[in-house]
Amino acid sequence: MVQQFNSGGLEGSDSLEAVYSPRLDGDSDIAAEWVERIGRPGEYPFTRGIYASMYRGKLWTMRQYAGAGSAREANRRLRYLLRKGQTGLSLAFDLPTQLGLDADDPAAQGEVGKTGVSVSTLSDMETVLKGIPLADVSLSMTINATAGALLAMAASVAGQTGVDVSRLAGTVQNDILKEFAARNTYLFPPEPSLRLAADVIQYVCESMPRFNAVSVSGYHMREAGATAAQEVGFAFANGIAYVEEALRRGLHIDEVAPRISFFFAAHNRLLEETAKFRAARRMWARIMRQRFDAKDPRSWRMRFHAQTAGSALTAAQPDNNVVRVALQALAAVLGGAQSLHTNAKDEALRLPSAANAALALRTQQIIAYESGVAETVDPLAGSYAVEALTDAMEREIAACMEAVERAGGAVEALRSGYVQREIRDAAFRTHLKTASGQLPVVGVNLFAGDGPELRFAARKKDAAQDIERVRAAELDSARNNRSEADVRRKLVQLQSDAEAERNTMHSIIDAVQSGCTVGEIFGCLSAVFGTYREQWEE
Repeated sequence: MVQQFNSGGLEGSDSLEAVYSPRLDGDSDIAAEWVERIGRPGEYPFTRGIYASMYRGKLWTMRQYAGAGSAREANRRLRYLLRKGQTGLSLAFDLPTQLGLDADDPAAQGEVGKTGVSVSTLSDMETVLKGIPLADVSLSMTINATAGALLAMAASVAGQTGVDVSRLAGTVQNDILKEFAARNTYLFPPEPSLRLAADVIQYVCESMPRFNAVSVSGYHMREAGATAAQEVGFAFANGIAYVEEALRRGLHIDEVAPRISFFFAAHNRLLEETAKFRAARRMWARIMRQRFDAKDPRSWRMRFHAQTAGSALTAAQPDNNVVRVALQALAAVLGGAQSLHTNAKDEALRLPSAANAALALRTQQIIAYESGVAETVDPLAGSYAVEALTDAMEREIAACMEAVERAGGAVEALRSGYVQREIRDAAFRTHLKTASGQLPVVGVNLFAGDGPELRFAARKKDAAQDIERVRAAELDSARNNRSEADVRRKLVQLQSDAEAERNTMHSIIDAVQSGCTVGEIFGCLSAVFGTYREQWEE
């Protein structure tokens, strides 16, 4: 049984034991002037955390991103991580799945199973989730353009195993707007892409009360080169766009806001990153309460998942990455993350080995159970450095959001290329600082050449081709064991719903349960929405 640091402090309790370890002396947790300025943990605007007892009541969810190759391989890795003590699953999908391509599509050749698990049919998802206790473990799926189909598959698998969809807990990323800014795995133009994301949001709000309908990601923009302030500012602009689209459909803000979570990066600069999370939390609370008139306190609470910074990992002296990840994870914990993924030391070179993934998980567990930081709520509260950085970060984030508004809002700012240019320019400035040595990177431009190098066996081409052959045979079998007439009916209904601007989720669920593939579903939708290529100019 995993121990939790619960000293009896309850939500709203004034007991100091709800805030920090009784081993600490003193009759107040921070000076009175700071209480007046930044409030108490669990109280609006939540600068100090969204719950009064934070990790003293319940630790953050420990996730590791997993998924590679075949559905069977992914299932083995998920089970392995659960045995190692992971408390939440994060599922990665390969590039063809992300782009709405079946594994046997000629355009998928060479990419099947490389960056995540290959899923084309409901049968594949059944294999991925076989034996996973879906009623007890939260499931996070990093999928965007094809989020509706993958969520439909996961919900269908749950139903087959006797778990009602209303009991499923987890997150579907479903943040298509950041794809235009940073990753480019979009399929359709921004407007219909936003509409399909809102279909998922509406379905989750109505049917899946324990699930997050969208995980608005600043992480990928930070990985592409955005600054800390841009990471949050651009993510908040996208989050506002999702909220506004949901409200246009007649949903109430207090239905929508509690189903929105965020996904941020945790970088090396410990105090700045801690301040970033604190500033973001109180800004989102004010946006929900003041701009959107949300009444439910749950709507004001910005819940976020953090992942350590993949872009900060180095191929040179990769053992150094263990230290980087530990510092980054500590920043996320000090900043009050609700869940956390720690990267493995070899991820600058390959998908992580099982041993290195386990070590990354152990990093979280050592912070949780050995460091003592989980025994105190917002332990850096009142620090002159952290409070000044929190205020400064809030100003920078606000300036970034105002610039997006001047550019026409999130969708127009993406269509015009404004956000992309800002991220690119920030990335170039960072590159120049690293190249000049102004931004030190140990083992790269400082103390380079004196550490051991990691050697590994690259994935053999034959192995990649074997996966493609196996996946093609599995798809042939799946197509031979379904009713083609039923498939055609379900795809016709899906196209009709898309053309009539009805919510597509119910017809997508019917389609996957009839054996329709991811490629068939999104090929059908492309006939309605067309495809999209960026056209912005310098």
